[in-house]
Amino acid sequence: MKIAAVALIALSTGACSFTYGLVGYQDEEPVATGSIAPKAVSPLSPDLNEEDWRRAKAALAVALDPQGAGTLVSWDNPDTAHKGSFSPSSPPFVKNDEVCRAFSAHLAGSATLEGTACRPSGGDWAIKDLKPAKAKSAEKASEKPSGKASAES
Repeated sequence: MKIAAVALIALSTGACSFTYGLVGYQDEEPVATGSIAPKAVSPLSPDLNEEDWRRAKAALAVALDPQGAGTLVSWDNPDTAHKGSFSPSSPPFVKNDEVCRAFSAHLAGSATLEGTACRPSGGDWAIKDLKPAKAKSAEKASEKPSGKASAES
């Protein structure tokens, strides 16, 4: 009788520790929905990969160097065929203890961009603002031609 009681207790407590999978309660692999877009590698274009941006940043640093010639500096990546150029558009200035400089950027096959980049002492250039450049032809088209006024009666 004692053996039967011990066996009954062992079976009833052992059943509490037994686990088995239930349909719908199993761990599932996370599903990627694509609802959160990955952060772009480059502020210039979402089409640039890490190597494109590395090459572009090197050209940006040369173009914006306060000790440099202040001329156009080009970059390219033969692996992706992406290329572009940077040109400073103002002298360097100090803002919030950083050296800053306005620039224009051109990506082949894209519009020209205007922006400002700043660099802390001994640090890397960081683009602070960037926007599409105003098209010169659009500015000319918006100007009204000065014609002679006729006074017809």
